[in-house]
Amino acid sequence: MKSILNPYINFKDTTRQAMEFYHSVFGGKLNLSTFKEFHASQDPSEDDKIMHAMLEAENGIVLMAADTPDRMEFQPGTNFSISLSGDNEAELTGYFQKLSAGGTIVEPLTKAPWGDTFGVFKDKFGIDWMVNIAPSKQ
Repeated sequence: MKSILNPYINFKDTTRQAMEFYHSVFGGKLNLSTFKEFHASQDPSEDDKIMHAMLEAENGIVLMAADTPDRMEFQPGTNFSISLSGDNEAELTGYFQKLSAGGTIVEPLTKAPWGDTFGVFKDKFGIDWMVNIAPSKQ
């Protein structure tokens, strides 16, 4: 699988509605997963919030989103990240290392609850990045 770069938007409790709206505009396949499904709720009030949403339109448009947990700051205008994902571990690890140089690693590349390797950082220009490496299908 080729590495993919796409926007990742954070919402405050409206991810489901926003992604259903974007789905009505772009069509394609929409997957919604809750914090409860990933066993990631730190408070029962978070159970039904969306931990990860992914819209894949037939024309190649990919949009991802999540609800911001109550314990995390939410500020409109700064509620997005750039996501790099794929299964090329060497390539994506290299991007993580190079892009995070001089920045701040928020979460190092580690095994995530969904089985992939995942990391988060803010680059030296203040841009938030997420890298998700799926197991190779080879």
